[in-house]
Amino acid sequence: MTETIIFSGNQTRYVAEKIADYYGQALGDMVVQTFSDGEMQANIKESVRGKYVFFIQSTFSPSDNIMELLLMIDAAKRASAGYITAVIPYFGYARQDRKDKPRVAIGAKLFANLLMAAGANRVMTMDLHADQIQGFFDIPVDHLKSETVFFSALDGQDTSNFIFAAPDVGSTKRARAYAQHFRTGLVICDKHREKANEIAEMTVIGDVAGKDVVLVDDIVDTAGTLCRAAAILIENGAKSVRAFCTHPVLSGPAYERIENSLLTELIVTDTIPLRQESDKIKVISVAKLFSRAIRNVHEHRSISALFVEKSGTSL
Repeated sequence: MTETIIFSGNQTRYVAEKIADYYGQALGDMVVQTFSDGEMQANIKESVRGKYVFFIQSTFSPSDNIMELLLMIDAAKRASAGYITAVIPYFGYARQDRKDKPRVAIGAKLFANLLMAAGANRVMTMDLHADQIQGFFDIPVDHLKSETVFFSALDGQDTSNFIFAAPDVGSTKRARAYAQHFRTGLVICDKHREKANEIAEMTVIGDVAGKDVVLVDDIVDTAGTLCRAAAILIENGAKSVRAFCTHPVLSGPAYERIENSLLTELIVTDTIPLRQESDKIKVISVAKLFSRAIRNVHEHRSISALFVEKSGTSL
C-alpha cells in the first residue's frame, strides 16, 4: 500500500501531533520559513513522490494560516505527491457562504477555489457553518461531525431532564440531531440582529421550565448569542444551561462574557487553540476522530461510518 505522510502547519501542531500519534507515526519533516517582511516559504524535507500526503492546518485568524496551507500543498504537488489531502479542522471564512447583501464576497467559495488551484485532491474538515459549502468544491470533501466526540461527554450522565436548544434558527438542524440521539425535546432561540455581533432581540420557542438545557452550535465567536440565549433560557424557567460549540473562535470580549454569564459550562473542541484558560470552558480533542478518518481515506474505507457512532462507542 502507498505510504502515508502527515504534515502540520505551524499554528496547528498542538492538534496535529496528537492526530499523528493516534495514527501511529511521527509528523513529516517540513519547515515553513518566514522572511523578515512576513513572506513565507514551505520546504518539505523528505520525499513525497507518489505518496498519500495529509496537511493538517486549521485556518483560524490570522489569514497567514491559509497562505501557509496553500504553499504546503503547492510544494507537495511540485514534488510529485501521489494524493494530497488538506485536513482543515476549522474551515475559516465558512460564514461567508452566500451573498446576504449586495456587493459582498463569498469568502468560502474563494477559499475553496484557492485550495483546488493549489493542488489539493481532497479536503477533510469538521462542522462547516453551512453544509452547502461542500458543493463549492469539485473534489471530494469529508465533512466530519463533532457529535461523535460530544456524545461521549454525556456518557454516564443522567440525561432524562435534558432538553437541547439551538441558539439561533441556523443551528436547528444541529441541535435536532442531539435531541433525536438522546430522545429529548428541542427548543429554538430566535434572534434578530441589527448589525454583526450585536443582537437586537431574542425569543424562546418551546418550553424549558425546570429543564437542564444544552445549547448546541458550530462556532462561538464573541459569545454574545450564546450568553444572551443562556440568560433568556434561565428567565424562561430553565434549571441550568450548558453549551456544546465545536469551534472556539472566542474573539473580542468572549472570555469575559462567558465568565460573567449564566452558563454552567462551555464544552468545545481543539480545532482552534484557546487563547486563555477559563474554569467554565472544557476542551475535548478531535484528534482520534481525524486520525481514523485519515486512515479510512488511505485504506479506501468508508468515511460515513464515522458519522454514525453511537453514544458510548469508543473512538
